[in-house]
Amino acid sequence: MNIPKLQVNSTKAQIGLNIQKPVQEIEQPSANLDLQQPKAIQTMRTTKPQLSIDTEQARADIDLKSVRRRIEEFAAEGRQGVSEGIARRAQQGTELMKIENGGNPIKSQAQQTGRQPYSGLAIKFVPSYGSVKVDFQPGSVDIQVEPQQVINNTTTNKPIHNYTPGKVKVEMQQHSSIQLDWLV
Repeated sequence: MNIPKLQVNSTKAQIGLNIQKPVQEIEQPSANLDLQQPKAIQTMRTTKPQLSIDTEQARADIDLKSVRRRIEEFAAEGRQGVSEGIARRAQQGTELMKIENGGNPIKSQAQQTGRQPYSGLAIKFVPSYGSVKVDFQPGSVDIQVEPQQVINNTTTNKPIHNYTPGKVKVEMQQHSSIQLDWLV
């Protein structure tokens, strides 16, 4: 006996996707750099040091005297000699006037006048200590610096952004179907 049979054939539906990927482009331009640094303002004030050295006494100690100083010394020595001579002659005159008092003033005056004074023997340091006079006044330096601010005129650039969105296209590649057949 033949029994009819039902034969079912089905096909599934198939979807196809056509995908176009998105494109993103980002570009960052460099900043426009404009920096300026003005020079600092600097002022300097100086006071010069002063050094004075007086060697007049040291030069006089080694007999290198100036003409002016020699003339002054000779004049002072002459005045002193004149004064001493006047005083000596006045004293001798007084002694001679009083000859009647006894003694021999002529003999004693001759002995005093004829005798040379003894010169002393001593060590002398030339030039003498402290004969060079040194005077020093130090100088000074005053430095003033005034810094200047940086001038910043830098500008930034915005990024360049290009975006193309992606697309998805759906296509039906195969439709679903059902076939029913009776087999007898």
